[in-house]
Amino acid sequence: MNSVLEKVEHNKQWIAKAANVAWPAVLESFFVALVAMVDSFMVSKVGAYAVAAVGLTTQPKFICLALFIAINTSVSALVARRKGEGRRESANRILITAIICVVVGVAVISTLAVFMADEIIHIMGSEPDTHDSAVAYFRIIIGFTIFNCISLVINAAQRGSGNTKIAMRTNITSNLVNVIFNYLLIHGNLGFPALGIRGAAIATVLGTVVACGMSIASLFHKDSFVSVPYMFEMHLFATKRALKDIVSFASNVCVEQLMIRFGFMVSAMLAANLGTQALAAHQVGMNVMHLSFAFGDGLQVAAVTLIGQSLGQGNPKLAKKFGNICQGVGLGISVGLSALYLLFGRWFFGLYFPNDPSIVEIGLVIMKFMILIVLCQVPQVIFMGSLRGAGDVRYTTITSMLSVAIIRPGISYVAAYVMNLGITGIWIGVLADQFMRLVLTGARFRSEKWMTKKI
Repeated sequence: MNSVLEKVEHNKQWIAKAANVAWPAVLESFFVALVAMVDSFMVSKVGAYAVAAVGLTTQPKFICLALFIAINTSVSALVARRKGEGRRESANRILITAIICVVVGVAVISTLAVFMADEIIHIMGSEPDTHDSAVAYFRIIIGFTIFNCISLVINAAQRGSGNTKIAMRTNITSNLVNVIFNYLLIHGNLGFPALGIRGAAIATVLGTVVACGMSIASLFHKDSFVSVPYMFEMHLFATKRALKDIVSFASNVCVEQLMIRFGFMVSAMLAANLGTQALAAHQVGMNVMHLSFAFGDGLQVAAVTLIGQSLGQGNPKLAKKFGNICQGVGLGISVGLSALYLLFGRWFFGLYFPNDPSIVEIGLVIMKFMILIVLCQVPQVIFMGSLRGAGDVRYTTITSMLSVAIIRPGISYVAAYVMNLGITGIWIGVLADQFMRLVLTGARFRSEKWMTKKI
């Protein structure tokens, strides 16, 4: 009896630790996704063309950010592993090296993207009523993305060290700034100029500037695991070894991100070819999907941190326990979200398009798929995070390449255009992608092969 009680208390201890790391990340991701929906809602008041225009920029923006997302993922996993190993000096060198990589990379990629914005938006399938607005929005967002990228890499290091509250505070503050300036700049309230979609882009940039300042400030706490005072005290610099560790990890993640964005981009292009109304509904549907992803992403952050630290301590059984705890929470959340989508789908799309019932009807089709998608999406995102936290990035890359870059666009094209199912066909492809990733990542996690990876 005593041994059973001890086991229960022990499990409570690990659940409490997982919750302590997870709740700020979940709240942060949820709030970011919620603000993205509010942002889209405020833009929708300009017109359906404005929602479609922003939608055209989403995948090119994330393709430009693929390298930096890969660096962030590697920094988070590496810092978590170094903390578990007790190697603070190595963790700080990794962050210094990563920041330099980010600054150089952003300078090159954002410059090219700004100059090629017109061609990029044309490739995405823009219509005459969306093209100019999409180009203007894209140039502003990408031209000032340096602030966002620096904030993200610092937050990734803080998450890896277990400090998820800093990232939560910076992102919530950033998005509040975004919403406030959306109100002021989109329609010109309180004497500010009415800039429409350009105002929405400027508001987003201002939010990232604030987040960048807060993230940098977080490094000046001397007791922080990654800390500027510690870097000066120990005379730390970027090193070839740190660069090699980052490149080894990030190269696989970067390929994975490019494959994911390729699949997403093809889906967006297929939706764009169905017309402005279909693209506007598709973009709002993707916002709903991002809201679902937010919960999985928050738990994924916890999985990367806790699994990385546990493996660094040489405790693979504890790593798997943390993965299972995150999965249990994620399953409960996905069931709850599925019920909400079932009950409030029409109401939600009616908020965006109150005067356009045809778009609302398209939205209802999308929401029917979301009821099933969310049951696959949240668990597979957590499985992905668990594998990345362990350094099993080659497997996640192959999985994404197969599922997102081949299955999703392939099935979407056949169903939408060959079978003439339109937007329904595109979302059949999305569902097939999420289901396949769930099957493949779940099988890998249960195989326990990820437990022996060295990073």
